[in-house]
Amino acid sequence: MTGRVRAAAASSAQPARWPTALVIVVCSLAALALSVWPFLGVQAADPVASSGVLLILLPGMMLLVLAQVMDGTMDVKALALLGVLSAAIAVVRPLGSGVGGFETVFFLLILGGRAFGAGFGFALGGVALLASALLTGGVGPWLGMQMVCAAWLAAGAGLLPRRVRGRREIALLAVYGIVSSYLFGALMNLWFWPSLAGAGAAASGVGFDPAAGAARNLQRFVTFTLVTSTTSWDTVRAVTCAAALVLLGRPILGLLRRSGRAFSFQ
Repeated sequence: MTGRVRAAAASSAQPARWPTALVIVVCSLAALALSVWPFLGVQAADPVASSGVLLILLPGMMLLVLAQVMDGTMDVKALALLGVLSAAIAVVRPLGSGVGGFETVFFLLILGGRAFGAGFGFALGGVALLASALLTGGVGPWLGMQMVCAAWLAAGAGLLPRRVRGRREIALLAVYGIVSSYLFGALMNLWFWPSLAGAGAAASGVGFDPAAGAARNLQRFVTFTLVTSTTSWDTVRAVTCAAALVLLGRPILGLLRRSGRAFSFQ
């Protein structure tokens, strides 16, 4: 493939400029602060404190889209593409709904982030999960964490090395899909894990113990995740995501890149 063709193939993926990067960093840090408090030596906190992620992420998503429009990385046509992809993911997601770990949209989020960059991917992950929740009635205190995890998933794909192409690119995305599937499961476990303290889980050695230190609670959380989800839900999610990327990655990625060039990302 010539240099000109390679440049054209990658033209739709845009690096995040500083306004976009600033919004992503602020939203991510706020979400992390509301999620990792059990490991910060906090003796007592609201078990559902991370529900506040949704209150931060909703205006954050609006600011993110506005920042990308203002810094020139997203125009009206790109904004329309964001809406179309989010709607498509919202429609496809109920086919899996995460039952037994089977997810039908993770690979689409990864391909969207890969094709159009981290800024677009972050917006795509959050907006698509919000649209899916509104469509299926899945709105709840867990939604904020789901949105930010999906946003990180798609944005991370946009940060992978751009020069990798062809079969190596699909292999790279498949490995990324496996790793991110396990991380997604761990982060979602972290959302509800502290609420198990009141159910006697602290005495079992795997639940959050407000009286224990940060290191001890981290050990409890790792044990809880390994026992409850890593060997089942997360593994199914990782396998299905990687398989979908291997089987459908190249044609869908090519379609997205052609759409990006047709929509003239600036």
